[in-house]
Amino acid sequence: MTDSSPDVNVLLVDDLQENLVALEALIRRGGRRIFSARSGEEALSLMLEHSFALAILDVQMPSMNGFELAELMRGTERTRTIPIVFVSAAGRELNYAFRGYESGAVDFLYKPLDPVAVRSKVNVFVELFRQRQDLQAAKADLQRAVSMRDDFMSMIAHELRNPLNSVYLQAQLRRRMFSAPKGPDAGQMLRMVERDERQIRSMVRLLDDMLDVSRARTGHLAMMPAPFDLAQSTREVVEAIREQARSSGIAVTLAAPESLPLVGDEFRIEQVITNLLTNALRYGKGNPVAVTTGLREQEAQAFVSVRDQGAGIAPEDQERIFEQFERAEGDNKVPGLGLGLYIARQIAQAHQGRLEVRSTPGEGAEFVLSLPLPPSQPA
Repeated sequence: MTDSSPDVNVLLVDDLQENLVALEALIRRGGRRIFSARSGEEALSLMLEHSFALAILDVQMPSMNGFELAELMRGTERTRTIPIVFVSAAGRELNYAFRGYESGAVDFLYKPLDPVAVRSKVNVFVELFRQRQDLQAAKADLQRAVSMRDDFMSMIAHELRNPLNSVYLQAQLRRRMFSAPKGPDAGQMLRMVERDERQIRSMVRLLDDMLDVSRARTGHLAMMPAPFDLAQSTREVVEAIREQARSSGIAVTLAAPESLPLVGDEFRIEQVITNLLTNALRYGKGNPVAVTTGLREQEAQAFVSVRDQGAGIAPEDQERIFEQFERAEGDNKVPGLGLGLYIARQIAQAHQGRLEVRSTPGEGAEFVLSLPLPPSQPA
């Protein structure tokens, strides 16, 4: 049993307080909560409120004896699976054990109790209860995994269908253009090819994300560290995406030093910055996006900050969005699988860095990539 295991409940039912105290002293140990009841009615009330690994019932109780209580337990959905052990001071000649087993008991004990036997039996039922809980948790995890798989396949189908449909329609249009008497227009054909390229790049990015998730989960996310200039890499990413931003009427600003040398996988770091900047354009509601690259001298770290002026992210979502297939609430209309931030954080951690978000709902969001400076480089 680990320290994090929840306590297991055991129920003792006897009309005599001294018997309850003696039995509790006998079986109490760490990781167990002992509940006591002086009557069948009180016991039923406890069983409807708590989950029990075992119920130890005294047979000879007034108003409702142990056998009657057991029959009521077996007739109630919540209590019918609780194992019952009967305890009796009556002699074996009364054949109480036979009636006890008929009532659904799993064991029958006679007083005076053998302490070793009692502890051993309770240990067995507590351990069986723990194993049943573990199996139920494993079953729930498996069901969640199956549900996640089904959701994943549905998202993949949806995300691939749109660009494939577009490429297919473009191909049909080109067929008609080539069949026309005048033949295709060169300018129109070039625009169609460019649209095809954008759709194909979208599908390739989707497949790359899926591969990166698989690699990250198995610890095989490829890294090729080498000296590079973080400031220059950030400038190149911003310039590459400015055309997309300009077509959407979004201004992207960059504040960066002339040079900021680091050691890392330049391609992977650019992948993170591209993801953060693309997300800012998607969720920024058309407002300006600010990118800042610089140093934190006291921490010997370089950083890249991407700030948007969108709706922001609720506090309860700010860690969840870094998990696989997760997004903030209300993001379902935005294309993508919810893999980008998961991959980006894995890349940051592979560089011994961090990727964090700072956000207040209604005031936009700032994602900050922090990377350690090379040991030989003074802050």
